[in-house]
Amino acid sequence: MDITVLEDMGLTVAEAKVYVSLLKLGSSNATPLLEETNLQSSVVFRVLHSLITKGLVNYNLEGRRKNYQATTPEHFFEYLDEKKKRFEDILPELRRQQKQAPRKEQVTVYKGIRGIKEVYAIMRNTKGKEYNSFGGGKPCEDLLGPEWWKNHHRQRIARKLPARQVFDETVRKAGEWNNTQRISKVRFLPRQYQQLQETVIVGDKVSIGVFTESPYAFIIEDKIVAEGYRKHFEIMWKAAK
Repeated sequence: MDITVLEDMGLTVAEAKVYVSLLKLGSSNATPLLEETNLQSSVVFRVLHSLITKGLVNYNLEGRRKNYQATTPEHFFEYLDEKKKRFEDILPELRRQQKQAPRKEQVTVYKGIRGIKEVYAIMRNTKGKEYNSFGGGKPCEDLLGPEWWKNHHRQRIARKLPARQVFDETVRKAGEWNNTQRISKVRFLPRQYQQLQETVIVGDKVSIGVFTESPYAFIIEDKIVAEGYRKHFEIMWKAAK
């Protein structure tokens, strides 16, 4: 059985082994548990104490001997709920610490089609007054497919993020579809403006997707850079029809 999921839930490797072994053994003293887990006795006793503290193991006494028993697996839901509650208690302080940190410019690179898709998900979920984009063209549309682009903008609209976009004539059909959607406006430049990259600006973020044979994208998070690209967008918006 793959017990790594228990590690993902916060148990150590030894804790996961002891817990699963106790489920198999039922009520047991330490001796069978040592044989089952093949762990050192000092490790097993330390782990048992930890699991008892976490509410995942209990015990009863027979004379001086302790018999240990794992709680039902469903008890993990309570264990996770408790961890979630403890995290929620410190979340306001974590946010306060984050706001106090000095703001640094950040550039993140994403590779492949999955990376491109992740970048667009980030941009449509970014808080901002407007989604602005320019560049792109038929190669960009073809790489992800027309239906993917439609779904991308449906999700943007669902988040109530207005958009103004500059397309070129090679993607006229896609642009016209966008113009039929709520809070969406598209203007067009001649087909010679077709590019293998598209630039998107939302809030303080700028993303540039490069739709070559080995596609990649990157996001720049910098208010000054975003304002610069936004000015460039406004020039193209006025030139487009």
